[in-house]
Amino acid sequence: GPVHKTSDNFQLIYDCAVALIKSGDAYVDSLSAEEMREYRGSLTEPGKDSPYRGRTVEENLELFQGMKEGKFKEGAHVLRAKIDMASPNINMRDPTLFRIKHESHQATGDEWCLYPMYDFSHPIQDAAEKITHSLCTLEFEDHRPFYDWTVDKLRGLEMLEAKPQQIEFSRLNIKNTVLSKRKLIQLVEQKHVSGWDDPRMPTLSGIRRRGVPPAALRLFCERVGISKADSNIDYTVLEDCVREEMDKVCPRAFAILKPLKVSITTWQGSTLEDFEIPRHPKLEGLGDR
Repeated sequence: GPVHKTSDNFQLIYDCAVALIKSGDAYVDSLSAEEMREYRGSLTEPGKDSPYRGRTVEENLELFQGMKEGKFKEGAHVLRAKIDMASPNINMRDPTLFRIKHESHQATGDEWCLYPMYDFSHPIQDAAEKITHSLCTLEFEDHRPFYDWTVDKLRGLEMLEAKPQQIEFSRLNIKNTVLSKRKLIQLVEQKHVSGWDDPRMPTLSGIRRRGVPPAALRLFCERVGISKADSNIDYTVLEDCVREEMDKVCPRAFAILKPLKVSITTWQGSTLEDFEIPRHPKLEGLGDR
């Protein structure tokens, strides 16, 4: 299907934010980044309400419109959800929904100067695409309450129809193999490799160029399975899957790369003997050689 981008739904995400402001579930905060950290509290201490939390709906709408129109510099204001600053889950302590950023976007150009945070745009984008189950790695488990809060609030305001569900699972780790995009991109940007599809790269496009068939990757995923426990898979498991899949389709061949002349003095037959052997020991359909 077509590739979907969050930027395709920037207007919807903005409209959802306006709806939350009107319902009293979001407000424009003018604390600095350092002040926000101080007010947020810690894992052992609750946070404190921002002095701007009590702004009226009208004032919040006016400021948010000004943020959209580029009237404020970066960091002057942010839009935050109004949830619970005493929540034991720090992600629920009035998380930021929108921030000002005067930068061109690769898809929308200079149309926007405020952008949604990932945790806010994630559930809205999922609902817009009619996704039923959003699969995330375990580090997003603590973010799920805000995901559900966003979906429930916006469905109650009739801004969303679908109700996607976030489910977490452990990420795939392979021993002695770097899989982090943030680290692999350094190899690409610093020209240590020709690109993401360089055969030396542990990317799907890279190992496909190396000759690994798609069926081997599917078999590998089936064998590794899905769990909530962190695991570190041995690279030989992937290699075994590759061998097993290629064994089904690859005919056998025999060649001498460095021939060594041997004189047989006791041979009594003709000077030339032909032998027929199967191209594959298990698949007769591949014929003989």
